[in-house]
Amino acid sequence: MRTRLYPLEDLEDIPGTTVFTAKRSREAYHLHKFCMSLMEAANREAFKADERAYLARFRMSEDQKQAVLERDFNRLIDLGGNIYFLVKLSNTDGWSTQKAVSSMTGMTADEYAAMMRAGGRSPEGQRSKREGN
Repeated sequence: MRTRLYPLEDLEDIPGTTVFTAKRSREAYHLHKFCMSLMEAANREAFKADERAYLARFRMSEDQKQAVLERDFNRLIDLGGNIYFLVKLSNTDGWSTQKAVSSMTGMTADEYAAMMRAGGRSPEGQRSKREGN
């Protein structure tokens, strides 16, 4: 048996961060298959022509499909998605990775870039949900 340095539930204690775990990977398997399909031009065109019909090809949850349709990247991550797969969806829309990530923060792409150039998000209040810091 493998000994862990910390309990896995500690990963859920990081404010503003969703750690991609094996469980999340299993939950999003079909979502990720959809995202990877967008690497082919013909699939991107089929998706753009009728998004709902294209999504029907994949055994994703209805919540995942709705989040795709709404381009709600925060919700997609909550539903197990990994940004490295999800960026294929944003790229299909012609979004830069910067725009996709900034959409998750409530900032414009320029505001997000300025925050990152200034050193990123402050660690204050971002250490622990349980401890309130």
